[in-house]
Amino acid sequence: MRIIRSIKAMSKAVRAGRLQGKTIGFVPTMGSLHRGHLSLIRRCRRENDTAVVSIFVNPAQFGRGEDFKKYPRPLQRDASLCRKEGVDILFCPAAAEMYPRGYKTYVEVENLSGLLCGAWRPGHFRGVATVVTKLFNIVPADIAYFGQKDAQQAVIIKRMSSDLNFPTKIKVLPTAREKDGLALSSRNIYLSRQERHDAPVLREALHLGRNLIKSGLRDTGKIISRISALIKKKKSAKIDYIAITHPGTLAPLKKIKGACLIALAVRIGKARLIDNIIVKFK
Repeated sequence: MRIIRSIKAMSKAVRAGRLQGKTIGFVPTMGSLHRGHLSLIRRCRRENDTAVVSIFVNPAQFGRGEDFKKYPRPLQRDASLCRKEGVDILFCPAAAEMYPRGYKTYVEVENLSGLLCGAWRPGHFRGVATVVTKLFNIVPADIAYFGQKDAQQAVIIKRMSSDLNFPTKIKVLPTAREKDGLALSSRNIYLSRQERHDAPVLREALHLGRNLIKSGLRDTGKIISRISALIKKKKSAKIDYIAITHPGTLAPLKKIKGACLIALAVRIGKARLIDNIIVKFK
């Protein structure tokens, strides 16, 4: 496995692979890899000649007072995991490499970026769209892999890729979970023992919402109220939002008439956790 830190060297490596007729798969990450990331890497490895993983804690997507400085960066461990999974190239640029002095250009997907998490984290998705645009230009892969846990991010990246004519196909894979249903996240390490015990309430709440819809309830206000009441039973939980939206446009729904996305963000102690579920019915 090659570890590359410069943009120039990374682009050169991809061009060399292209000249050999190799397909390129790409998994962008912020590191602190867990089984969810590894599932993306394995699919990438299986479906492409060359598997590229990036590890970059992107300062542009962290707001004031967020955990940028504390965000876990176990690079040696992550590199070892990538090596075991058969990754061909690990791209680990420094912040100064990606955002050199005088950097002024940002990408924003209008409307979508201000919804859900974007309303609570202003500028977050501008940072995400910008870094993914840069990474897609540096690593022009055939396929890029993302997780469904970050549902809003996936919708935004799909829209951005379509609007900006990126040739890269976007694949969104199912959320990886612990045995008790908690979605895997690098931020789960922030949870105390009691908070970790409380955290699966997010998954329970999503299942409650799905079951209410399946039973015939269509009023999203009533569904959200029931979900909220369940989460509030956990003293460590503080709700940022619970939303029921169109799964493609993220537009909020008052009445459910077709498939919908139930998405929520809840603070459990110091950890801000997100989760979601797509509900389909005939």
